[in-house]
Amino acid sequence: QVQLVESGGGLVQAGGSLRLSCAASGRTFSTYVMGWFRQAPGEEREFVAAITWSDGRTNYVDSVKGRFTISRDNAKNTVYLQMNSLKPEDTAVYYCAAGPVLTTRVGLYGYWGQGTQVTVSS
Repeated sequence: QVQLVESGGGLVQAGGSLRLSCAASGRTFSTYVMGWFRQAPGEEREFVAAITWSDGRTNYVDSVKGRFTISRDNAKNTVYLQMNSLKPEDTAVYYCAAGPVLTTRVGLYGYWGQGTQVTVSS
């Protein structure tokens, strides 16, 4: 089992920044890949970014490249999503997830956090 707890969401003006955190626990979480996804009202859940615990390889959706940065702190068992230059279209519930491979596919991530709301006002 892997447990994931997100924090750091909130309300921010366009152009602002937020940092999301995901605290991971469980016997084998360090063997997983950690991903961030988001879901806006009426939309499907979409991939945002992912990182491997072992060597820090990353992957991003094109719409956030250059604005968002995913990182991990192995000592704290925490993954971060630094979001800069936020846009109203970034508004969504953001979820942390753990999966076996570095992939954008939602269905391959087996463990999920409860989500944290990010709202970007124009």
